[in-house]
Amino acid sequence: MPELPEVEALKDFLADHLVGRRVVRVLPVTISVLKTYDPPVTAFEGREVTAVHRYGKFLDIEADGLHFVTHLARAGWLRWKDTLPDGPPRPGKGPLALRVALETGEGFDLTEAGTQKRLAVYVVDDPARIPGVARLGPDPLADDFDAARLAAVLSGERRRLKGALRDQSVIAGVGNAYSDEILHAAKMSPFKLASSLTPEETGRLYEALRSTLTEAVERSHGLAAGRLKAEKKSGLRVHGRAGEACPVCGDTIREVSFSDSSLQYCPTCQTGGKPLADRRMSRLLK
Repeated sequence: MPELPEVEALKDFLADHLVGRRVVRVLPVTISVLKTYDPPVTAFEGREVTAVHRYGKFLDIEADGLHFVTHLARAGWLRWKDTLPDGPPRPGKGPLALRVALETGEGFDLTEAGTQKRLAVYVVDDPARIPGVARLGPDPLADDFDAARLAAVLSGERRRLKGALRDQSVIAGVGNAYSDEILHAAKMSPFKLASSLTPEETGRLYEALRSTLTEAVERSHGLAAGRLKAEKKSGLRVHGRAGEACPVCGDTIREVSFSDSSLQYCPTCQTGGKPLADRRMSRLLK
């Protein structure tokens, strides 16, 4: 799933390639991708792009006061094309969900792999009308997001840190991969209660949060859209690396699996050397 650093890089890429250019066609291939109908998606046609914004994991392309907002969900992606194929795209079993064409002949496709179709597109006059945008918590890279703000959003949270960091209404933009990376950098267990942090621990988590995301954004800056996935994977130290050696201490990275996701961590760096219980395996052994 694209998270804050990748969406930030896509925002910058699209700002360079879209601002000042006119949209001539918006071609939905999978109708279910459209989550709003008034104004219709065709209302975006004929407008000049004036800005590109990011809200958490949402991308917002603004054109003459109208907003084309997309959330790429778990398996969605944006694929830029310097020259779009001739003729309209045909519905089928492929991953293409929607195409946006510019007057220059350039444009982009929104695609989604897999069977769970969660890619979403909204055309609205105000992004705050989108429920997912309206409920977003603070952006962790915003200038006014400091350790005190982090302490405030985590106070009273009776969930474990992993779940709190992934909740978009608590902090916007962090998902499964970067929550693992942040907790590893902070040397904290993903199962630690969010409300139990001391001021020193909150400060440590804040520094890990800001540095992890900032470094990932810097690595992605200037990359073409097609290279962002590979860059994300290459920069991860623990997420997706179960069975490999921790780059900090050399211990074996472990995994805890859930019904639809998993987390990775280093026992030595994060849990005092103790492996966390894998609930899925525990159920199988009962």
